[in-house]
Amino acid sequence: MFTDTHTHKQSHDAVSSSTAIHSKAYDLNKAISKAQEKLLSLQNEAGYWVFELEADCTIPSEYIMLMHYLGEIDETLQAKIAVYLRSRQSEDGSYPLFTGGAADLSCSVKVYYALKMAGDSQDAPHMVRLRNYILSQGGAAKANVFTRIALAIFEQLPWRGVPYIPVEIMLFPSWFPFHLDKVSYWSRTVMVPLFILCTLKATAVNPNKVSILELFVTHPDEEKHYFPERTLLNKIFLGLDKLGHVTRPLIPKKMHDLAMQRAKDWIIERLNGEDGLGGIYPAMAAAYQALLLLGMPKDDPLLITAKKAIDKLLVVNEHDAYCQPCLSPVWDTGLAALALQESDKIGNNASLTRAYDWLKSVQLSDEPGDWRISKPDLAGGGWAFQFANPHYPDVDDTAVVAFAMAESNLPELDESIHRATRWIVGMQSKNGGYGAFDVDNTYYYLNEIPFADHGALLDPPTSDVSARCAMLMARVAQDHDEYLPALERTIEYIRNEQEADGSWFGRWGTNYIYGTWSSLLGLEQTSLPKTDPMYTKAAAWLKSVQRADGGWGEDNYSYHDTDYSGKYKFSTAFQTAWAVLGLMAAGEARSPEVKAGIDFILRTQQADGVWNDKCFTAPGFPKVFYLKYHGYDKFFPLWALARYRNELNKK
Repeated sequence: MFTDTHTHKQSHDAVSSSTAIHSKAYDLNKAISKAQEKLLSLQNEAGYWVFELEADCTIPSEYIMLMHYLGEIDETLQAKIAVYLRSRQSEDGSYPLFTGGAADLSCSVKVYYALKMAGDSQDAPHMVRLRNYILSQGGAAKANVFTRIALAIFEQLPWRGVPYIPVEIMLFPSWFPFHLDKVSYWSRTVMVPLFILCTLKATAVNPNKVSILELFVTHPDEEKHYFPERTLLNKIFLGLDKLGHVTRPLIPKKMHDLAMQRAKDWIIERLNGEDGLGGIYPAMAAAYQALLLLGMPKDDPLLITAKKAIDKLLVVNEHDAYCQPCLSPVWDTGLAALALQESDKIGNNASLTRAYDWLKSVQLSDEPGDWRISKPDLAGGGWAFQFANPHYPDVDDTAVVAFAMAESNLPELDESIHRATRWIVGMQSKNGGYGAFDVDNTYYYLNEIPFADHGALLDPPTSDVSARCAMLMARVAQDHDEYLPALERTIEYIRNEQEADGSWFGRWGTNYIYGTWSSLLGLEQTSLPKTDPMYTKAAAWLKSVQRADGGWGEDNYSYHDTDYSGKYKFSTAFQTAWAVLGLMAAGEARSPEVKAGIDFILRTQQADGVWNDKCFTAPGFPKVFYLKYHGYDKFFPLWALARYRNELNKK
């Protein structure tokens, strides 16, 4: 009797277990199907995906300031942007650089000015709280260089409160300690227009004569400490800055005129149509202002187009509006394609074909580019981040797109793949790593110049970009061993960059979880065994920072304090996806940690098939500027769920 009952119980348990397994499999497949359907529905008919890219409140504030600089105020749009700005104020009245982040003085100053321009009374409670925070930090005089330049243009502080950045810098020889080619692309595209604006001391129309003198502890004309001394090298640069101001009148007019023309020509060559100078708002807005200041009429076709490029960045909703820092279609399309290939490569063939046809149409070839200064004999083949930005192809985007193409197994992509891979090999820095746009952009002493108080002047190699390049080279080198020497140097670079705890720093995504995911996915394509310490240490670190709910989350505070490495007050779907994808790449697909992570993603999926992560997802520049990619919670969790299902289905 006991035997029969026990046998019956075993049979019942087996059926129950089987039912549970089938139920879990059904839940997984259902979740994948819903997420895939939603992502497919968001594809543009031209073939690409592009999601909103949100930054902090600085850029929306600058858009209002641009309207007042020009004296062309769209009251309806301004009111909507003001709604957006008010909704993002912290409880103490300040404005952070990312949701839940620490208060930032410079962002707060610009928001205050923008809201006052929009008609908010300085006596309104939210303005009083904001002003009190700013004054508690030493006032607007302590804001960063970019903010002080804007305030000087609006005649809120004297020009001696900004660094000496004369247009004659355009004439410096390449061997000179400071030269445009020695800084990053984003610095170049912002600096050249600022040379013009600062040299000519641009003055805003400011039609309503809005002033913010109430934000200064000491009257700006009497302020003596606009440039705090940081290091010995910084003191030397500050001395040179003062010398430059004093000797400004001695510069010959002929030299000045030549430099001004060279700056104008530099900008016009790179205006980039309706995608704008550098494809980034600060450069686009400054270029528009600079060309107007040089006497170009507003109805000039170049300026009409330049203004359109700025306005294409606007996101205007029913009740609010904001301005994006740039657009990200190539990046979004490459990552969406990888997710869809993982979920159903055959079933998504039509969608993927459209995506790759579009990507092929925007691949760069022999266009002029600043990267050619260091690599004049290297044939083109990269992709930009934006719809168009031919002077500045992005190494990271190029590696992702070409790898996705190689993984797709679709026909007629080999030429694009190999052109991109050859370009990637040619863009390798001396240490084996890769920067995002430039080669060996490592003139670290330039971060000490007064203009660079943000510390984001350069584009050195980083682990995450380098890992993506390794991922591509390893994948393509399976049939083309000419890529192997560059690949080996990159692997060694990645090995040297691994932190003692097993993680990798994430330059372009938050943060150590992103860097570790990136590195593991890159290494997975190589021939390194999964027993290599790089894998085992990284997997152990990822497991050590898993949260109790099964997910992962990391705060942008980890860029400021490594004690926050891999830590956050809650889990996010996109960071959980990075972690489980990294663990699966390390051979941990059947580990309890991966299962718990997958369960978290399944639990947090919304009825519409996607997720709703409200936190910021990446740095534009660590400690200075952060971004929220609105696509990250749409394609990364799908990618992770599909990869998990596929791993479980392997024999």
